[in-house]
Amino acid sequence: MYIESEKFSLWADFIERDYLEGEFKELIEKKIINGATSNPAIFKNAILTSHAYKDQLSSLSHLTPKKQYEAVAIFDIQKAADILLPLYNSRDDGYVSIEVDPFLCDDAEATIEEGVRLYNSINRKNVMIKIPATDAGYIAMEALVSQSIAVNATLIFSKEQALSCAKAFKNGAKKAEKNVDTVISVFVSRIDRAIDAQLKTLNIDTALAGIYNASAIYEAIEALNIQGCRTLFASTGVKGDAQVPSYYVDELLASHSVNTAPIDTINAFVENGKNSIKLPIPKNKVDSLFDAISTAGIDIDEVIEKQISDGLSQFKDAFSEILEALEK
Repeated sequence: MYIESEKFSLWADFIERDYLEGEFKELIEKKIINGATSNPAIFKNAILTSHAYKDQLSSLSHLTPKKQYEAVAIFDIQKAADILLPLYNSRDDGYVSIEVDPFLCDDAEATIEEGVRLYNSINRKNVMIKIPATDAGYIAMEALVSQSIAVNATLIFSKEQALSCAKAFKNGAKKAEKNVDTVISVFVSRIDRAIDAQLKTLNIDTALAGIYNASAIYEAIEALNIQGCRTLFASTGVKGDAQVPSYYVDELLASHSVNTAPIDTINAFVENGKNSIKLPIPKNKVDSLFDAISTAGIDIDEVIEKQISDGLSQFKDAFSEILEALEK
């Protein structure tokens, strides 16, 4: 763990074949990261822009685009899992995640089937199956955890979503044969990017809503004290130069949590050397900010609902772009 005394972990929000053989191993050896996450957008950028996939893809041209994608993704996830296995065996996280087909987000049965199939195909015990936080997703989360499969709940923007994930994990754990690790991925910076321009014109502090929202969700998760379940802060890269590159890692330092971030963000955070715990943020400060936002006429619930919808759409678009490219 990056800060062992606080049980704070840093995971790399990036997967690419050449990177796994180089910088990924270096960051692990230096005890900077102890896990990794992936999603369709990350794999899209890797598969469609890196020459590392050319040979394997040429040998898979007889398969359907989705099977080609899965073969490539599974290879990379297996490689990452093998590299991380010593950490997992020493109980220092060591997880890598892979997301189910985002087009299955409203089909619980299909999500369960694909999640189990991917987990068995990868055949590594330190793999987390990533499932979007939808009504169907909660059912799938419970089912996978009940089968002792680690789950990364993703695209969480609201406390209601987080509590639904936690309930699914708790119910699934009752039926599991062993303890199961889970994370609830709370997305942060996207909320700020959605409203900061408007907040600036209203003289309301910017780059705080995402963090304050995440802090409230973190507190709610921690209060449940579910064995093996942690908050994972995601969407923690900075766009533009309004904040320092490590801003969303610096400001989200919390005990018993994970922050998954782009490599440049991680490097900037390590360079800054900051390690003071920042969460939870006092409730009165959180309430004061959101009261000001509401008084200014911004419906934060609408903003959050749009981010959930947009997040799913972005994952679906990335997945479609991969399949279309592989079909040519």
